[in-house]
Amino acid sequence: MSNPLKFKDKTKSQFFTTVRKRVDAYFIEEGISPNANGAMWRKASFFLIGYALLYGLILSNQFGLWTMLGMAIVLGMFAAFIGFNVSHDGLHGAFSSRGWVNQLTGNSFYLLGANPYIWKITHNIVHHTYTNIPGHDEDIELAPGLVRLDPEEELRPWHRYQQWYTIPLYSLASLSWVFRKDYVKFFKSQIGHHDNSSHPTSEYVKLFVSKAIYYFFFLVLPLIVLDITWWQLATGFILMHVAEGLVLGLVFQLAHAVEGTAFPFPDEQGDIQAAWAIHQMHTTANFAPQSTLAAFLCGGLNRQIEHHLFPKVCHIHYPAITAIVKRTAHEFDLPYLENRSFGSALVSHFRLLKKLGRSAPVEIVRQKTQKIADQVPVSY
Repeated sequence: MSNPLKFKDKTKSQFFTTVRKRVDAYFIEEGISPNANGAMWRKASFFLIGYALLYGLILSNQFGLWTMLGMAIVLGMFAAFIGFNVSHDGLHGAFSSRGWVNQLTGNSFYLLGANPYIWKITHNIVHHTYTNIPGHDEDIELAPGLVRLDPEEELRPWHRYQQWYTIPLYSLASLSWVFRKDYVKFFKSQIGHHDNSSHPTSEYVKLFVSKAIYYFFFLVLPLIVLDITWWQLATGFILMHVAEGLVLGLVFQLAHAVEGTAFPFPDEQGDIQAAWAIHQMHTTANFAPQSTLAAFLCGGLNRQIEHHLFPKVCHIHYPAITAIVKRTAHEFDLPYLENRSFGSALVSHFRLLKKLGRSAPVEIVRQKTQKIADQVPVSY
């Protein structure tokens, strides 16, 4: 296995030290915990109860086919919102100062048909450390060979149209998670450059048992209790996951694959010549930061900059610390990337896909990577 990539800040920038001190001071001065508050618990309860209610109403067999189909689609969206608003914070250890609470809320990820153990490896460890670095961050390898986000990947004829077919592909993300991705990731010897060759025996059991339980409750039990055919069940199940996958895919991609975000390459020694926090400022973007609806539904993932710098702070506090992060970034002459609305972020994502599908701008991206290193502040 190759040596792990390192972030090297030759100029000893004080950006992260400064912004962390200011955010810590905010919580001390306000006398509040960086973990979940009452509003967070109410929001988590709303999505969990809504999910259970929708599932129960479908299995009650009291509705027509079209009504049940509509509820299945909404159920898929609620599953995505649970992932954003409950599972994500729990898996980052941000929901509570108590480990068992974080484990419990993190395990809500099973409701999506996904495995929380594998997610913590691929997301918490790999993605948060090596954000947007080709060959390291597998989140930018959406469909290798089909979708080109890595500027060094070979340019193929069909990439010219990827801006049209990539977004619909997101609707398959959840189905892939349920039937393929977790198994593939679990048994890979490496994820990016992270050693993934050994797992506790208990995680093997959890993987297969949890998947079997999910298949039973969503594929076997409905067929037993509902007056529907197998193909009607399959249609509802697929559309539920199409809705879930589309919501998940769009929210995550609009934070890292929009115009202005960098895809840095390591140097000849395999290192990134910038501090980790400065790297995050160049590879992460916010969207719809003033939208109350986006904040409620996306679990703070519309404020990815704050999340990547402070993953152990509950997302309910991101609006309050945004001003601190933005002001500090500007003081250190660092970018603070944001799209003012969901729509503008979507258009920006579309344009980036189009650009990467029609040219091979490797040298341009390498120059941009060097610019990141050059922009690291000398002293403060």
